[in-house]
Amino acid sequence: MKLPSLLRRTPFRLTLLFLALFAAAASAILAYVYFASAEEARARTEAEVTNEFTVLTEIYRLRGVEALNAALIDRTIRTGPYLYMLMDAQGQLITGSLTESPIEIVPRGTGDEGSAPAWETFRYTDNDASGRVTRPESLGVQARLSGGEILFVGESMGDTQAYLARLTQALWMAMGIVLLLGLAGGVLVSRNLERAMGRLSKVVTAVQEGDIKARAVVRNSGDELDELGAGLNTMLDRLEGSMASIRHAGDAIAHDLRSPLTRMRAKLEVALMDAEAGKIDGVDAVQLALDEADNLLKTFNTVLAIARLQAAAGRTPDPRVFDAADLAADMAELYEPASEDKGLEFSAEIERGLMIEGNQPFLAQALANIIDNAIKYTPTGGAVMLRARRRSSGEIEYSVTDTGPGVPEEDRERVIERFVRLDNSRTEAGSGLGLSLVGAVMEAHGGRILLDEGPGEYGGFGPGLRVALVLPATE
Repeated sequence: MKLPSLLRRTPFRLTLLFLALFAAAASAILAYVYFASAEEARARTEAEVTNEFTVLTEIYRLRGVEALNAALIDRTIRTGPYLYMLMDAQGQLITGSLTESPIEIVPRGTGDEGSAPAWETFRYTDNDASGRVTRPESLGVQARLSGGEILFVGESMGDTQAYLARLTQALWMAMGIVLLLGLAGGVLVSRNLERAMGRLSKVVTAVQEGDIKARAVVRNSGDELDELGAGLNTMLDRLEGSMASIRHAGDAIAHDLRSPLTRMRAKLEVALMDAEAGKIDGVDAVQLALDEADNLLKTFNTVLAIARLQAAAGRTPDPRVFDAADLAADMAELYEPASEDKGLEFSAEIERGLMIEGNQPFLAQALANIIDNAIKYTPTGGAVMLRARRRSSGEIEYSVTDTGPGVPEEDRERVIERFVRLDNSRTEAGSGLGLSLVGAVMEAHGGRILLDEGPGEYGGFGPGLRVALVLPATE
């Protein structure tokens, strides 16, 4: 049999657990109060009985058995809280409010002038104020006097027991009220939580059914449910952004690859016609096809690298600590010959001891992209400068400065987006993914990319472009 949803909720179960713990603690406290009160009442009764017994034995010692008998008769007539019995040496009743002693009478020994008091708890039949028959618990002491007579003094603890019964009843009622209120509170809290979790479950169900725009309601109360809802909304925002990015990438790839594929097909068709006519060698036709296929593969590989970095969600994939200066030196050594072949002046300024934590292959690709762009777009006779340094903030910075045409200030944010190519770069081969990959690498490493104007216009060159990759240093 399946329990109602309310009874299956964790808050309701926790409420029941805490109520059970409270009931156990309250029961322990109640037991302690009861037994402590009972012990205190017995001690008080014992002290009163001892005092009364002492007074009577003193009367007997000073004035004899006749005076003791008269005192007992007087006390019995006044109907006080005490119970009395005076018996002769053989245990026969002389005077008292009881007809039979509740304590066993010890036979008198030879030369016995008295005996130690004997205590006993007992019950006797009595009538209360309304005439009902009761059997209250009582405490009594009995001893043989020096003349052989036996004296018994007791006191009823009925009033104390009645008080303890009322106290116990009141405590049980109070505990019952608390348990009921706690149970009602647990039900209320569980229902409220069930409603809140139900709203979150509806959002999850809607997303599962394809409604990626569904969002949880955040009440700004600052509680855990609000934090959960805000976290869920943030996750859905990122998921929606990722899906939009995937759709955009797919559309952009399809759009951007249409021209290369069409061009490749046309070139292959022309090469086939020329090869059939004997104008070119078949090897040249195949080489054209391979060149175009390489360009397509390069585009796909770049898109996959960006997707991998974005999937890392701000975490560096496969990080390790290394010297950023070594990477800069390797890049300078790699690109200096290519720069000289184009007639450019290539220089490098590299500080040592620039320790960073990151994925070296991705950072190398990012640095290679901006150096390659600088060489590609700087006219012959210009210059390219590579720097690696520590900023005043402690961050590590790679920067590449060229004397090319630069990027207009209004386009510097847009140029990092995928497949964005400015008009002045249309004459150069490329897919518009180079700076997009650089931006993705910086995001995954907790860094940033900065685009600024270069050295300015001079000697027919410029204004140039300065691209800086800023990375956090290791602690």
